[in-house]
Amino acid sequence: MLSTSTNDENNEDNDDRDSNSSSSSSKTNNHNRIRRVALLQFEVTRDKSKNLQTAREYITRARESGASLCVLPEIWNGPYATSAFGDYAEILPQVGDVLAEEDATIKKWGPSPVMLMEMAKETGLYIVGGSVPESCSGRIYNTCLVVGPSGDIVGKHRKVHLFDVDVPGGIRFKESETLSAGDGVTFFDVEGLGRIGVGICYDIRFPEYALLLTQIHKCQILIYPGAFNLTTGPAHWELLQRARAVDGQCYVLTASPARSAPPPSENDDDDDDNAANNDDGSESIQKKKKYPHYSAWGHSTAVSPWGEVIATCDEKPAVVIADLDMEKVEEMRMAIPTMAQKRKDLYDLVDGRGSKSNE
Repeated sequence: MLSTSTNDENNEDNDDRDSNSSSSSSKTNNHNRIRRVALLQFEVTRDKSKNLQTAREYITRARESGASLCVLPEIWNGPYATSAFGDYAEILPQVGDVLAEEDATIKKWGPSPVMLMEMAKETGLYIVGGSVPESCSGRIYNTCLVVGPSGDIVGKHRKVHLFDVDVPGGIRFKESETLSAGDGVTFFDVEGLGRIGVGICYDIRFPEYALLLTQIHKCQILIYPGAFNLTTGPAHWELLQRARAVDGQCYVLTASPARSAPPPSENDDDDDDNAANNDDGSESIQKKKKYPHYSAWGHSTAVSPWGEVIATCDEKPAVVIADLDMEKVEEMRMAIPTMAQKRKDLYDLVDGRGSKSNE
């Protein structure tokens, strides 16, 4: 099982990397049960057009690696800040929508979903589009679009658990100051990979949601675009992924933004003095300070049904490649058949629509 990460700082080795990926891909293609996925970890800036171009480049790299599916980070089109969500929010398509010039114009879809649909059609990839702020009916959601290789929307997940935390000596963040919560369980089917469930970041902390996906909806892979921070990341990021993988006896895939340094203005003690003496400087500095810097933990990761980390990276920009042996899911579920050993006389799993596990 291949597990590699390719950092941008090693681009001088791209030729060797590509030849190695090609060779490994030809071997794995001999086994229909093996499917390659790519987790895209890149820096996110305040420049939406730059972020779109970066995403395009990373999706292209995923295709060149031989992946059939790629995953983008949470909130990749702009800053992860409650004050930024409204400014970067876009109108997004619905499940079943396809890419057509007249649709994008009439329905006023934003540039982020249009780019994802274009790139899926161009590359033939399934793209789990991380998340972007979605504007809909006067509300803003943290939304993940899943795009099929024909450029059609095959899944749409609005983050159901909002990140409202206040860790003493750590971080305070309240997504609910700006965002509304979604109200649905999201999954889609891919030939060769099976059924795939989707959550976003904080959703991973709720095992009940993951159990709905794996036990009622029979998902074999769970995907969580996320942006854990420097307080929760080192403590819980890998731990939660491995826990969800073991709970659901499934693969778990995550993609995070790369960590970026704060803009110079946020570290400049002279900013306030300069602004007081310069009207133009004041306006510029206030614009820069509007969106507080958020440091992502990074470490995009793939975890096996056994709870092993099979591919990961550090905090720097990277494309994480993993080959998934889908037979391992059924092997795990047969060897340790917890799904068939539930004590339904003591407890039962029911989703919000009344569906129950029939195991």
